[in-house]
Amino acid sequence: MINTFFWSESSQALFTDNTGLLFLIESLTPQQQWQDFCHELYHVLLHTRHQGRMSPLFREYQENKANNFMYHACIPSFMLDELEQSDSNALTVHHVQQLFNVEYDFAVKRLEQYINNKQFF
Repeated sequence: MINTFFWSESSQALFTDNTGLLFLIESLTPQQQWQDFCHELYHVLLHTRHQGRMSPLFREYQENKANNFMYHACIPSFMLDELEQSDSNALTVHHVQQLFNVEYDFAVKRLEQYINNKQFF
């Protein structure tokens, strides 16, 4: 089970027994909360250790993995594929931002990832 709470501190994920706890900053915009939720969800689903007790390089690795997950969870590739197939003009930053309820810069970065990945395959 995963419980989500809103508070004034920084967003984070904690574990207790078999329950994941997500704490999101209440003052963020809905878009920022959604992005933070996906980032912290990765920690709950795939990490089990307290980051304060691990090496800085491993903590950085975990954060990079959580950030990558965040972009793909907020804006899944299979959904971008569907948009591209139905209307290539739908892959504009503004349209993706509105459709997936993310911030503008977030949509820019995710579309860059998507387009770069398509060029390699």
